[in-house]
Formats: sequence, structure tokens, C-alpha cells
Amino acid sequence: MQSAATTTESADAPPASAPGRLMSLDVFRGATIAAMILVNDAGDGPISYGPLRHSLWNGWTPTDLVFPFFVFIVGVAMAFSFSSRSKRGASRGRLILHVLWRGVVLFALGLFINGFPDHYQPATLRIYGVLQRIALCYVLTAVLALWTGRRTQIGIAAACLMGYWIVMRYVPVPGYGVPTHDIPLLDPNRNMVAWLDRKLLWGHLYERTRDPEGLLSTVPAVATCVLGLLTGAWLRSYRSLATKFAGMVACGILLVTAGKIWNIWFPINKKLWTSSYVLFTAGLALLCLALCYWVLDIRRWRGRWTQPFLVFGMNAIAAYVLSEALAGFLDSMKAHLADGRILNWHELIYERVFWPLGNPRNTSLMYALVYVALCWAVMWVLYRRRIFLKV
Repeated sequence: MQSAATTTESADAPPASAPGRLMSLDVFRGATIAAMILVNDAGDGPISYGPLRHSLWNGWTPTDLVFPFFVFIVGVAMAFSFSSRSKRGASRGRLILHVLWRGVVLFALGLFINGFPDHYQPATLRIYGVLQRIALCYVLTAVLALWTGRRTQIGIAAACLMGYWIVMRYVPVPGYGVPTHDIPLLDPNRNMVAWLDRKLLWGHLYERTRDPEGLLSTVPAVATCVLGLLTGAWLRSYRSLATKFAGMVACGILLVTAGKIWNIWFPINKKLWTSSYVLFTAGLALLCLALCYWVLDIRRWRGRWTQPFLVFGMNAIAAYVLSEALAGFLDSMKAHLADGRILNWHELIYERVFWPLGNPRNTSLMYALVYVALCWAVMWVLYRRRIFLKV
């Protein structure tokens, strides 16, 4: 990573003086990263409040919205970034080389996080991950952005969603049979996504028999990013601010409704990134972005209250990498207690500092909030020095 003022490209925001900057996108990005750190770093995940835990399988919680929101934001920002770079004379060839470089670096950062600080055994290192999925979605959506038009992009997004549904619903899973006939639809271990991941990367999966960022489920995730790209193109259009806002609200409601209806036949499921999940979460992301757009770019209600979000939003990838690396470090350090127990530093800090303070759910939340504040403090130092890290 290098120190530089960034554009609105994928994950990081531009400096405040950059032309064409959407503060609503910066704030939405920052809020999403803050939420991502919050839900990933509870004091004791199993006893934290329900909204701060992922749904066990079908269904959703607020936590299940965070990752697709960020993938959606990657697409929105891409529309602004490519337009800006093209106006400065960058050719499509130069843009795609930059895209490929960023994709490789993001994927490598994901591998670094998965193994940090001392789990880099080739036989067991997890290959998939959050940054890896972002990298794949970013590169594939960028190709569509540079070489196709809006109608083609809509068609490909629809094909990704329909094709994924057909595969998951009708294609027999080797060794198990046809979903809904021989096995339940979206059975946790007996589905095409889990089967393919076991075939390709056995021993490298997050949940041993499957991975929530698996290869096949990246196909509908690309549709999430493309929907963000289409939103970015809408925001870059020459329509009035009110028309843009109304369009986002209308499309958001339409997508949420479509996702809920499709949920009847193809359940909303974050770990499989189902097609209904894509529509539902993209619709909610559109509504949240529309709200930010109305407050910050139409009404222009700005002030110091936006700064906490901008601190994260302007160094989003750096904030995420810091949070994951710090968590890995705390989990790797061991403390030998007088009673014979061995706790990692995460467990030790939570037990000694937070657990005595009261209700376990409250103390788990307090730990998470303090963790977010610590990461924010580091990003604030960069923000104050106008250091914006980009790949």
C-alpha cells in the first residue's frame, strides 16, 4: 500500500477538495466500515446481542447487511473513479492494468490477514475471504464497466442471479442428489457451493466443509457490485438532485420487495449469497445511500458530526486490515494464569476488564465499541496528517 490522496475508487475516498466528490458516499462507506469492525470484534461473540451476530443460516440480521453494503459501495465508487481517470487521459488499457494490480494486491492482503501472525501453513491457509471476494468482484465489474454499456450490465447481473438460482435449485449435487427432491434446498453441507469448495480447496475452508466466501457464490456477489456500478452511473447523470434521490428510493423499494418475494422460493442466505439476498441487500443499500445523499448532498446538513465517518471512509481498506490484523495478534498472544488456564490476550482483556462490568451482552458490546474506537484513533492520526492509503 502507498500513502496518497485517493480518488473515489472502490474502497477509499478522495481528499475533501477533490472535484465531484460525494460526501454521502464517503459517510456511507465510513459507517459501513465502522459496522464491519463492530460486528467482527465483539468481546464474546456467542453472547453478544442478536443484531450483532450473523444469521445461523437462512434469514438475516443487521450484521448480514454489512459486507454486501461494502461490495455495493465498491461498484458505486467505481463509476466515479473511472470517469475521473478517463477525463485525465487514462486509456482503457491503462485502467485495466491498474484494476488488475489492485485486484492482486487486495487478494494478497486477504491472504495476509487470513494467516496473520503465524498461521501461514500452505496446507491449511484459508484461500477465500472478505478482501478476496472484494478483489474478484472489483476486477470482474471493472471489466464490465470498461467494455460494456448499461443494458449489457443489467443483463449480466440478471444472468448471474438467475443462473445461480438455477444451479442451486435444479443441478444435482454429486453424491447427494437434486435439491428439493433428494436433499433439502440450501442444505448447509449438501449444496453445490459447499461441494465445489470442498473439491477445489479442501483443508483451506473457513468452516471446514464450506466457506461463506466460496467460489461459486462469488457469481451473485458480482451482481451486487454491478448494481452499485449502475447506481454510480445514475448519480453521475445530468438529472436533478431530486430526481436522482427519488430514483434511488424507488429502485431501493423495488429491489427490497423483489428480494423478499424471491425469498419464498430461494431463501435469503448470507453464507450462500443467494440471489434473493443480493436484491434485498442492494435495495437496502440504495435506501441508506439515498438517505445520506438527501441529508449531505441535497440538504447539505454537514458539520463535525460527519468527521467520525469520514475518518473511516477515507481510509476504509486500511481500517479493515488494521482491525483484522490487530484481532489476529491479540488471539495469537497467550497468557498463562495462576489457576492453570491459558487465555489469549483477547480473552484475557475481556475477562479482566469488561466481564466484571455487568450484563454479558452489554460487556461484549462495550468491548466491540472500544475496539472500534481504538481503530478509529489510528485512522484519525492518518486523517489529521492527510495520509490516505490506497492500493
